[in-house]
Amino acid sequence: MKSALIRGGAMAAVFASALVLAGCETPEEPAPPPPPPPPPAMALSSNVVHAAASYRAYVRDAASIGAAWTDPESIQVALRRGAAFEPKSFSRGAVAYAAVLALQDPAFVQGVRTYAADPASRNQVIRQLMADPAYAAQLPGAQSAAGVIIANLSADGAAIHRAGTAVKQSAYDVQRQKWSREHVSDREGRLATAKRLSTMPVMGSSEDSAMLMQAAMSGSGLGVSSASASPPYTEAVVRGMAIAALAVLGAAGEDNAASIDSLLNENVGTYCLNLSKLNLYQCLAVSKPHYEDVFCLGQHVLMDAGQCVTKVSGYRAPAAMTPPPLSQASAPTAAGASQPAVQTGPSQK
Repeated sequence: MKSALIRGGAMAAVFASALVLAGCETPEEPAPPPPPPPPPAMALSSNVVHAAASYRAYVRDAASIGAAWTDPESIQVALRRGAAFEPKSFSRGAVAYAAVLALQDPAFVQGVRTYAADPASRNQVIRQLMADPAYAAQLPGAQSAAGVIIANLSADGAAIHRAGTAVKQSAYDVQRQKWSREHVSDREGRLATAKRLSTMPVMGSSEDSAMLMQAAMSGSGLGVSSASASPPYTEAVVRGMAIAALAVLGAAGEDNAASIDSLLNENVGTYCLNLSKLNLYQCLAVSKPHYEDVFCLGQHVLMDAGQCVTKVSGYRAPAAMTPPPLSQASAPTAAGASQPAVQTGPSQK
C-alpha cells in the first residue's frame, strides 16, 4: 500500500513538472495563409482578332481604289471591290479593331491590371463590364485608350473618304472619254452583284490575324501614337475598351468567346452602313452611262462608308478642317439617288 502511494506521488510530480515545462514553452506561430493565386494571363478570343483583321483588310483595299479609268470593266472591278462588305460584320470589325487599339495604350493596360491581383475586385469588374460595357469609360487610363481608338478609326474613315472624293470627282472628268458616256450593258446584273457582295463578310488574311494577335498580347506593333479624349464616347469606343479590359483581366479568351462576341455588336455603324448600301442600290438602279457608276462608287460606297467609320469613332472635325465642297454639286434625282448635276460632257440620259 505504501509503495503504491509512493508511485502515485511520483507520477503526480512528473505530471506537475510537465505542466510547468509546457507553460514555459513558446506557442507555435499559426501558419501564414496561402498566397492568392496569380491573376490569369491576358487572353483575347481569336474571333475578335479575325474580325479586326477583316476590318483592316477592307479599309486598306477601299482606301487604295484609284480614280483612273481605262474602260468600263475597270469601273466594274472597282465597284465590286468597294461594295464587297456586309454592314454588320464590318461594324463588328471596327469594334474588334478598337479593342486591339486600346491594348496598345500602356496607361489603360496598367490601370486595368490594378484590379487583376485581387480575385474579388477582378470578378466584380468583369461582371460590371459584361453587364454594361460603358463601365469601361470609368477605368483608369480610359481617356488615353479612347483617344487612341478615336484617332485611328477616324484616320481610317478619312482615308476611305479621300479615295471616294477623288473617285466622285473623276465621274465628271471621265466624261471627256466617249466610252464613259455609253450605257452599262448589264445594269440589272451589276446591281444584283452589288447586292450579293453586300451580304458577304470581308475575310482578313491569316497573316493580319497573327500580327494583330501579337500586337494585342504584347501591347505594341501597330505604331499608334498616344492621345487622349474626354467622354462621352460612342458605343463602338466603349465596347472596344470593354473587350480590351476583359482581355487584360483574362476574361476575353476562347472560353468566353460567346460573351465577347456579343460585345462586338453596335448599332450606329450598322445603321449608317446599311443606309449607305440602300443609297448605292438606288443610285445603281437609275444609273445608265458608265460615268454615273463612277459617281455611285465614289459617293455611296467610299465617301458614305468613310463617313460611317468616322461617325463610329465619334470624331468631330473642327470647322476649319472640314473639306470644301466639290465645285460640281450633286442633286437628288426623282428616284431619290444622287447623280451628277453638273456634267462636263454630253449626257445620254
